[in-house]
Amino acid sequence: MTPTSPGFASAFSPPLTPPLLPGLLRALEEKGYTTPTPIQSAAIPAILQGRDVLGSAQTGSGKTAAFALPMLQSLADAPLTKTRTVRGLVLAPTRELAAQVGASLLALGKYMPQLPKVTVVFGGVSINPQMMGLRSGADIVVATPGRLIDLIEHKAVKLGEVEMLVLDEADRLLDLGFGEELARILALLPARRQTLFFSATFPPAIEALASSMLRDPLRVEITSEPEGEPDITQRAIAVDAPRRTQLLRHLIQTEKWSRVLVFVATKHAAEIVADKLRKADIHAEPFHGELSQGKRTQVLMDFKAKAVQVVVATDVAARGIDIKELPVVVNYDLPRSATDYTHRIGRTGRAGESGIAISFVSAATRAHFKLIEKRHAIKMVMEQVAGFEPVEVAPVNAADPLGTGGVKGKRPSKKDKLRAATSM
Repeated sequence: MTPTSPGFASAFSPPLTPPLLPGLLRALEEKGYTTPTPIQSAAIPAILQGRDVLGSAQTGSGKTAAFALPMLQSLADAPLTKTRTVRGLVLAPTRELAAQVGASLLALGKYMPQLPKVTVVFGGVSINPQMMGLRSGADIVVATPGRLIDLIEHKAVKLGEVEMLVLDEADRLLDLGFGEELARILALLPARRQTLFFSATFPPAIEALASSMLRDPLRVEITSEPEGEPDITQRAIAVDAPRRTQLLRHLIQTEKWSRVLVFVATKHAAEIVADKLRKADIHAEPFHGELSQGKRTQVLMDFKAKAVQVVVATDVAARGIDIKELPVVVNYDLPRSATDYTHRIGRTGRAGESGIAISFVSAATRAHFKLIEKRHAIKMVMEQVAGFEPVEVAPVNAADPLGTGGVKGKRPSKKDKLRAATSM
């Protein structure tokens, strides 16, 4: 059965060469996709023609389909066998993103003449079922780097025949310390392959990695989503650090926020803030990398269903949160970088909805907030909330509130972060 209208395919100019398979078009029509997004319009033709691509696109811009459709189409070039060899590999920074990519591949490939075997693997759960699932091979593997290394060491998966490699949210893969794992994985891949980078930003580390891995890539930078710039009201509120939780509770209650995503720096802070909100009869849940996968999945389901009002999350875990109608994001702790600020506030104001992004700024973090403003070429009025006026003064080293020295390569080590977390 073919689609009733060419729809998605006919929106490309010039027409796609080679054209998308009827089964892929049927799946697109079933999902209601009739017009490609800007990232899809630019990337899909090049990928189908075998080019490497370096694409900049925010979450929610349609980048998953931009690489999933060509990857699925490439599987049709050779007959699938009972014992599958991994021909497509997608690396993602978080469990939730890996699961989302896997689900998209399965949904888009459901009407292909031969159903592709897509296997999603990530840490935080038992490795044994994943090893069993790979026993008969897989056509596409979607993985977090650490778990993929584990499976390679257990000889459960081989990468010698990978034809297409995708680094999804490549900037976060490096930010989260996956550089060593990436190097080990890349060493096991064939030299002749197609490589696709998708990243919300292009920091120097990504530029360097891309230049070493990609061959004459098409560079695609999408500065806005199809609906235009997100309608996000950005606010900054001055508050003493010890009173942030009280202020958060006050705002939730007085401004009647239905759902709030709160960003904190550590898992310890996520647990503490969520617990204090619960004691104030606000249904809140922590969300961080050390929760079990089952718990994380349940929190996301409850948040989407509005059974949970507040999720208190770390940056690492929150990259898997994709909710179309999320009205408010709060930076309880300021992000380490201007890039992370972009990722955080981008969780609201999606799908044509308006959103609010609020940052709590203490005397100690005022200089760091000014740096974020400078990097984004914005200037916010520093608000004060009655009853929560700050009295603290900036410490002597306020220009370096996070202890990084402002110098690349001087970031806190894992041990430093652990000490900071346990001292809260």
